[in-house]
Amino acid sequence: MHYQNAIAAAALAAALSLTAGARAGDDAKYPDWSGQWIRIGGVQWDPSKPRSRGQQAPLTTEYQALFDTSVADQDAGGQGNNSRFTCRSSGMPRIMTAVYPLEIIIQPNITYILSEYVMPRRIYTDRREWPKDVEPAFAGYSIGRWVDDDGDGRYAALEIETRYMKGPRDFDGDGLPLHKDNQTVVKERIYLDSADPDVLHDEITTIDHALTHPWTVTKSFHRERNPIWTEYDCNENNNHVVIGKDAYFLSADGYLMPTRKDQLPPDTRYFNAPKK
Repeated sequence: MHYQNAIAAAALAAALSLTAGARAGDDAKYPDWSGQWIRIGGVQWDPSKPRSRGQQAPLTTEYQALFDTSVADQDAGGQGNNSRFTCRSSGMPRIMTAVYPLEIIIQPNITYILSEYVMPRRIYTDRREWPKDVEPAFAGYSIGRWVDDDGDGRYAALEIETRYMKGPRDFDGDGLPLHKDNQTVVKERIYLDSADPDVLHDEITTIDHALTHPWTVTKSFHRERNPIWTEYDCNENNNHVVIGKDAYFLSADGYLMPTRKDQLPPDTRYFNAPKK
């Protein structure tokens, strides 16, 4: 009996060893994207160009007019198309601006992109087909494919396509608009810099009916290998108040303030007038 138990134990150990070896081999195929990834450049959509109109976004005539209105509203103290100030999710593709640092968790069938201020992205890499029925989300639904460019047995890049987004969404804090039909398709290629393994690039192509043609930008991040993660809650101490279509500001003494010159106070018809 002891002899049989010894054989069984040896067989189990061998099986576990083979499984561990196979998993270790699988892990070796994936790039090392561990650590904390911190944005290089500003928070405008294309970090290589000035913000606002300097982005030279390829907008259609209709959406250029919407953007011009947004810029004018911001110049007057409003928020324009930017909906993030209310703590609503940025959505894709704006998530990848990485206002706060990112963390990338790679598993064989799924890769997570985590941030401190938005819902996590889930990129499915299990070779699934696009589902027929998907509930739209600000982050959309992403399917990825690992690529071995030079055939050395190690993956060099992750190519991603994201669909099924909901809105309203915009490219950046200046209110660069995305189309209200939410038919956006975002394609990405994420890879390490060939000269510096502590720099990560994300080539992002946005296909959207607000654009005259697909718009490609490259965002880059540098790695902190010994990160300290902090908690960020957008709702905490957020003094912006939206009533109807108007944005106001809550002062330090608890009173509602205008954000634009000659802005009217909100309608108080459902409140009882104070007694004199």
